[in-house]
Amino acid sequence: MLNKGIRIAKLFGIKIRIDWSWLLILLLVVWNLSVVFTQIHPDWGLTLTITIAISAALLFFVSVLLHELAHSLVAKSQGIPVDSITLFLFGGVASIREEPKSPGNEFVMAILGPITSLVIGFVLLLLAGIGLDAQELLQLQPMQALQEFTPLRTLGFWLGSVNVILGVFNMIPGFPLDGGRVLRSILWAITRNLRKATRWAGFVGQAIAWAMIISGVAMIFGVRIPVFGEGLINGVWLILIGWFLNNAASSSYQQLLVRNFLEDIPVRRMTRQNPPTAPGDITIDTLIDNYIMQTDDHAFPVLDGDTLIGIVTLDDVRRVPGELRSEKIVSEIMTPRSEIFTIKPDDDAFEALMTISRKAFRQLIVMEGDQLFGLVRRRDIVRFLQLQSEEL
Repeated sequence: MLNKGIRIAKLFGIKIRIDWSWLLILLLVVWNLSVVFTQIHPDWGLTLTITIAISAALLFFVSVLLHELAHSLVAKSQGIPVDSITLFLFGGVASIREEPKSPGNEFVMAILGPITSLVIGFVLLLLAGIGLDAQELLQLQPMQALQEFTPLRTLGFWLGSVNVILGVFNMIPGFPLDGGRVLRSILWAITRNLRKATRWAGFVGQAIAWAMIISGVAMIFGVRIPVFGEGLINGVWLILIGWFLNNAASSSYQQLLVRNFLEDIPVRRMTRQNPPTAPGDITIDTLIDNYIMQTDDHAFPVLDGDTLIGIVTLDDVRRVPGELRSEKIVSEIMTPRSEIFTIKPDDDAFEALMTISRKAFRQLIVMEGDQLFGLVRRRDIVRFLQLQSEEL
């Protein structure tokens, strides 16, 4: 029942996490920058080159974090809860629980991320001694310019350029990129229908994603694409980004449909009442023989009389070595009542599903006062959705 990602900090009440895939991209960025900086500054030496490369990679992800914080702080100012920000393979994502309350709110929330990146980028370029005249920037030859730069100016130039690219890229009108959300806010304002606006913005996002995938394939076969270039590595990256964007656009629309169907529906409608329970004083072997093997349940509330004292799951059982299962009892391995996340029968079903997803649970215990009401499992909610709509 662990959260996804490693928690590294907490800012403004928002948990900051890193996904394991972030470590991969961090290593790739450090390796790539080390190669580039070695070619440009062969006089730096290995230690200085690697130090600047690591600093650049870490500061880049700090700027990605600032980009996501901009979205999150606007959301919090609008009364929308934000659970966490996770850095992963393709950058960062903020876990914002609710949709914006109006087109205007969404526009501000979406546009502020790219603006933050552009401001960071232009400030760093100025500090690196690069003017912001458009013609000057277009005529600038990065390799030639960097050869004359000190390590700090090189770092500032690279970070500034990358942040400008990040800001511009995020304004591509492909949902759910920031530009796609800006497009959705405009469509929402025109149609007064969030679902229709999301579907149209999603279609645009998927069209852009497929254009990226096709362009990436062409680049692999030697076709030069403006801005993106050519070659195997650039082509594969563009295909991966297009694939990610296509999946994200599709899943964002699906999530909106799920929200529409589940909002204001009490969780009691999909709760499994009177689920199998287990006493805390039986051995693990007894639990396996008389409970686990007799049902398809993955979790069993543990009762002392009528009082809930914990929950025991298959994962808890698996952690006990086979030779100890005849000695240990359920109360020794269960999650105690004080550490269990519970909900009430009249709580919102969509919030229950989001809690299950965010916390990587398979089920939630439903309590009515101090009494066990039942269990709601992910599959119970999915089954309810399947019965309600053919669109899902």
